[in-house]
Amino acid sequence: MDINFVALIVAAIIPLFTGFIWYHPKVFGTAWMKETGMTEEKAKSMNPGKTYGLAVIFAFLAAFFLWGQVMFGGAPGEAHGPGGDFMTFKHGAFHGALVTIAIVLPVFATNALFEMKSAKYVLINVGYWALTFALMTGLINAWT
Repeated sequence: MDINFVALIVAAIIPLFTGFIWYHPKVFGTAWMKETGMTEEKAKSMNPGKTYGLAVIFAFLAAFFLWGQVMFGGAPGEAHGPGGDFMTFKHGAFHGALVTIAIVLPVFATNALFEMKSAKYVLINVGYWALTFALMTGLINAWT
């Protein structure tokens, strides 16, 4: 199967857009800052080139993993791949939600337990990844 690298690159940019909205002060940004202990001063000391550059690289790695989930996942006999019945945005978004429930939630929740973070912290961050992975896998699945 050919990998659509353009779709993966575009998918790797999605977390920046969803994060801009999700963590905006009028959405979950203020609550997230409170739950993480982030301050305005600390946020201003961030190195944007390093942070956003690495974020896109990590998102590309996630997109590559998600591509495999939508291309090879599913029940035996399902027609995946180009021209398959399951190559829709909706089906891809479903896979993104499953990855969130099966991988992201357990990882964040386990870390939060040991870091003594609140359930609110987990819900804000896992909610972000649920939306982000749904959009990423939806795009990857529909564009492949």
